Formats: sequence, C-alpha cells, structure tokens
Amino acid sequence: MSGDRIRREGDLGRIKVFLIADIRGYTSFTQEHGDEAGARLAKGFAEIVREGVAAHAGTVVELRGDEALVAFDSPRRAIVAAIDLQSRFVDEALDEPELPLFVGIGLDAGEAVAVEEGFRGGALNLAARLCSLAGSGEILVSPEVVHFARAIDGVRYVERGEVRLKGLTEPVAVIRVIPSDDPAERLTRMNAIPAPPMRVMLADDSILLREGVARLLSDAGFEVVSQHGNADDLLEAVRADPPDVAIVDIRMPPTHTNEGLRAAHEIRAEHPDVGVLVLSQYVETDYAMQLVSEGAAGLGYLLKDRVSNVQEFTDSVRRVAAGGSVIDPDVVSRLVGRARRTSPIETLSEREREALALMAEGRSNQAISERMFLSPKTVEGHVRNIFTKLGLADAPDDHRRVLAVLTFLRS
Repeated sequence: MSGDRIRREGDLGRIKVFLIADIRGYTSFTQEHGDEAGARLAKGFAEIVREGVAAHAGTVVELRGDEALVAFDSPRRAIVAAIDLQSRFVDEALDEPELPLFVGIGLDAGEAVAVEEGFRGGALNLAARLCSLAGSGEILVSPEVVHFARAIDGVRYVERGEVRLKGLTEPVAVIRVIPSDDPAERLTRMNAIPAPPMRVMLADDSILLREGVARLLSDAGFEVVSQHGNADDLLEAVRADPPDVAIVDIRMPPTHTNEGLRAAHEIRAEHPDVGVLVLSQYVETDYAMQLVSEGAAGLGYLLKDRVSNVQEFTDSVRRVAAGGSVIDPDVVSRLVGRARRTSPIETLSEREREALALMAEGRSNQAISERMFLSPKTVEGHVRNIFTKLGLADAPDDHRRVLAVLTFLRS
C-alpha cells in the first residue's frame, strides 16, 4: 500500500467486507448489440445494485458500467445482500431475455484504508479475483467472510477447494454461498445461461502462426485467453489462471529444441485437469513417446500442417479438453512401421491393429466405423478383442482405450 495515499482520519485498520459484482459477457454483448443496448443493460444493473445495497445498509463505493464495488460493516449483511442482489439479477434476466443480466459476485473481509477515491487493501483484490471466478448467478467468498458471518438460516457454504489466483503468492480457499433458492440453479433450469466458451492458452514463437491459430479458434467459439512467445511465459500464465487447454509448440526459445515439450510435462504434472495439445513441425516419434509415457488422457500431439483442417483441428482441441487423446495420424503411421520386439500387439489381426491405430488418433467407435467402412457392431467386436488380447481387465471402456493406446505406442 503506497505511503502517499490520503487517508481519512479514524479509518485506518477498520474491518470491512467488500462485494464486487460484474456483468458476465458485457463487452461482447455491447459489441454484438450496440452501445444503446449495452447502456440499457448497465442501467438495469446499476438500479438493482443501488436498491439492493440500500436495503441492506451497504455503501456503493464505485459503480461504473458493468462493475460495482460495495462496502459493508457486517459480513452477515454482506452475504444476505449478495443473495438478494443475485436473486434480483436473475429475475431480471429471466423476465427480459434480451437483456442478459448474468452477474458474478465475490466477497472478502479484511482491513482496508479509506482514500480519496474509495478504499485500498488486500480484501478488495481478493474480492475482485473471486468475482472473476464466479459464474452467472454465483456468489464466491473467502473463508474469512464465512468465519465472521457464521451460520445463516437457509444458506449453505460449499467448499470449492484451493485455487491459485493471479497476483497472489499462496493458494486461496474458495467457498460458494448457496441459498435455498439458488439463483445460479434457477438460471440453469431455465436454460438461460449459454455454455461458457472453452478457454485456451497458446504458445508459439512464430507470431504469424500464433495469431492465425488464435483467430481460427476464436471463430470456432473458443476463448483465447492469452498468447505467448516462449514456454516460460506460458507456464506462468497457466499457474496463475489454468485454462481448459494449453496449446504449445515443441521447439521454443531460447534453444529451439524441446522447451515446449518440457513445459507440457510441467503443465501435466502441476495441472492434471488442463488438457495439453503439442504442435510439431516434423514427425518426432521420440517426443510423442515421452509425452504419452505418463498417460495419454487429456493429451494431444499434432503436426502443424493439421491446423489447416479447421474442423479436424478444433475437434482435436475439444477432445483433449474433455480428457481424450489425439495422436497425429502421421506419427501413428511412423510408430506402426517401426521394428518391434515380441509384444502383445503381434497377437492382433490386421483389422484389429488398424482399429487400434485409429483409437490412438483419438477416434470414437463411430468414427472408426466410418473410416474402416465397417458396421458399428463389427467395430465394437474388434475393440473387445483388442482389450482381451492385450490383457486389459474389466474397467470403464474410456480407461481401457487409453491403456490400449499406451500399449500400442510403447510396443
């Protein structure tokens, strides 16, 4: 906190509860529907904030466009106010679908210093980070808020686990406040919330390729949250705000050897829920084997030429995000052609091996059926035989498919 801030007498060290509310998708809504529609959305938001805050003895510190900062002296009043605000926002969104008032709210409590333009303090920063995590209709709070507020009739506190937030060195425990008539659930039931776009981070030292992939993904409905020219910057971004998928080139500065590959290993070790799609200029089977040695779930390895097939590329990104695996067909062909020692793969028939190669590319039974010109029932039979011949015990088929692919790639 800078020493030249002007402090109000008697305000130093006071405990405050800060509530930050933000309209989800406000910028894209304004761009799509125009400034006039955006202004009407912001006006409705402001009216609800002022009325709701006044009803619960809060103070509107700042209100601009799509965001509001509110201060309370009582944690209980702050939580009750947040519930009331979300209920009003959802009512408005359901009554007027043309003005989608989808709002996320975050709260934190702590000491704050009053300055000329409002307040300064760590509690505001954490409230802002929690707000950015909150989905439409959701209220996320810190453990401090729950500790001070204690139990409230008709309200549940559900732990969301610890997350690493940008600008904070230590992970933060996140708690969701759920009233008996959950506003977020009401939105879901009414199908009012569109599915959030899949979040992607990109790393490639070629700015032309990076921008091209970003544009391609954006046009396909993905949200490209950041782009990076080296592996270290990508790792820092993933650690601060993990995406759904990280797409990384293998050869990156400074040595242009395997920086991207090492970054992929680190992301998979630290963030197992983040899908990783590695792009390569050449068929490098050793690198592909290094990647899958730790498991193929949520992993993809594609040649850069594959990006030109937009549908195939975007399908691969979605498959990796969903926990599937994608291995470039050219890499699979090279692996199939390698000399082998005795392995269980040798027991497979030619058709079964062909089906397994397509499984290694991440294809479903239906896609294999179409590619091999076989009936779905015949493909199912081949897959069952593959599991049996490779000695894969009964388990969910998704799990056995990954094990079968690993066996194939390692053979």
